[in-house]
Amino acid sequence: MDSFLGLDATILARIQFGFTVSFHFIFPAISIGLASYLAVLNALYLWKRDATYLRLFNFWVKIFAISFAMGVVSGIVMSYQFGTNWSGFSDKAGPVVGPLMAYEVLTAFFLEAGFLGIMLFGRRKVGPGLHMLATLMVAVGTAISATWILSVNSWMQTPQGFGMNEAGQFIPEDWWAIVFTPSFPYRLAHTLTAAYLTTAFIVGGTGAWHLLRGHGHNPGVRTMFSMAMWMIVVTAPLQVMVGHEHGLNTLEHQPVKIAAMEGHFESHPDGAPLILLGLPDQAAGEMRYEISIPHLSSVIFGLGWNGAMEGLDVVPDAEEPPVAVIFWSFRVMVGLGFLMVGAGLWGLWARWRGALYATPMLWRAMVAMGPSGLVAVIAGWITTEVGRQPYVVYGQLRTADAVSPLGASAVGWSLIAFVVIYFTVFGAGVVYLLRLMSKPPELNEREGPDEGPIRTAGLTPHQMVEDGQAGDGQAETGRGAPRPAE
Repeated sequence: MDSFLGLDATILARIQFGFTVSFHFIFPAISIGLASYLAVLNALYLWKRDATYLRLFNFWVKIFAISFAMGVVSGIVMSYQFGTNWSGFSDKAGPVVGPLMAYEVLTAFFLEAGFLGIMLFGRRKVGPGLHMLATLMVAVGTAISATWILSVNSWMQTPQGFGMNEAGQFIPEDWWAIVFTPSFPYRLAHTLTAAYLTTAFIVGGTGAWHLLRGHGHNPGVRTMFSMAMWMIVVTAPLQVMVGHEHGLNTLEHQPVKIAAMEGHFESHPDGAPLILLGLPDQAAGEMRYEISIPHLSSVIFGLGWNGAMEGLDVVPDAEEPPVAVIFWSFRVMVGLGFLMVGAGLWGLWARWRGALYATPMLWRAMVAMGPSGLVAVIAGWITTEVGRQPYVVYGQLRTADAVSPLGASAVGWSLIAFVVIYFTVFGAGVVYLLRLMSKPPELNEREGPDEGPIRTAGLTPHQMVEDGQAGDGQAETGRGAPRPAE
């Protein structure tokens, strides 16, 4: 068999797609959450006329624009792989997947692209009402985009509503069933909540960074940190609950994935233990050095103390996914999830004591956990996608039958090229984003790259606040003086 560094073409194609999708989803996870955050900031500014919210809008809108652009570019690269590396999948699943992807472009991408320019550059050109509408439409567009993409993915995980023709292609028979599969609502809720939680930790980590750098006098810094901690204390526990419901749905429709996630090589007719840690040995079919709590897995999945759970021993070896990858990625995701809940509760405790802006240990923890949402999102995608193996359409189309007839060396060298180019280009983009975040928000920032500095000459402090142009001292003297949300 043709191989490249000991790996065949199918494994290399999977690694390449996994690498590019992991890089790609970092940016939509940020842009989905930031789009809604910007809509909230803009609405608060128009409602309260508090220049602090305009300051934060101008600060984060540049970060959103760059993240959005990098997400679009990396997504285009992924779409080409359907033709280059996964022509079997495109041929067989194209009649179902193709229209859903087209709906995403026609509804979500056109909506985002149509209003993005107004949102970025139009505040002084179209008036506050239309600018607010444009900001809302961009936020709605990002959510619609995620909805269609997750509909595609959910159909691949829990396929229904199709028939097969003589050529072995999936033929749509019921579009409602295809779009609204059994796993779709859980996957959509879990992913959108993850995007909002990811954004909250990025915003909170940025605010904490500036607090540690002595910028606590800046009302924009205080407000962004406070808003992020409120968001975390709400969404982190919500995400745990949504994830639990998603797990119950997965047990019903993909029990093999759950067995791998839980590390259950053997069936447990009298109650399955919750394996906290261990070293999966798939060849031997056992968990080495296991640390577990008896019966707790059955209890968590609502089966009762002695509820039976099947293990991988009831599945042919060829049908098993890679257990070690799923076992550890799942624990990374869950572990970070509980740390997020802890961070939210810590922030709530500090707020109750009136010490939200006087707890450096909390700030350091938030800086450290700033990228935790991104890590958890990638770990979650690894869990759900690798857990689907050896199928690309669960139970219907095997991954080996979906890959293009390419030589391993061709896929291997293109993978190396992807790694070099992605780390160079997108790495530079990430460095630039971090540089933008490292500067505290200021009221005299530009609204967009086509505009000069905001005009202040000849304006009274009151007028500058109303126009969103005052600095710290000026804003505090105007009617719209910043009042950080604490």
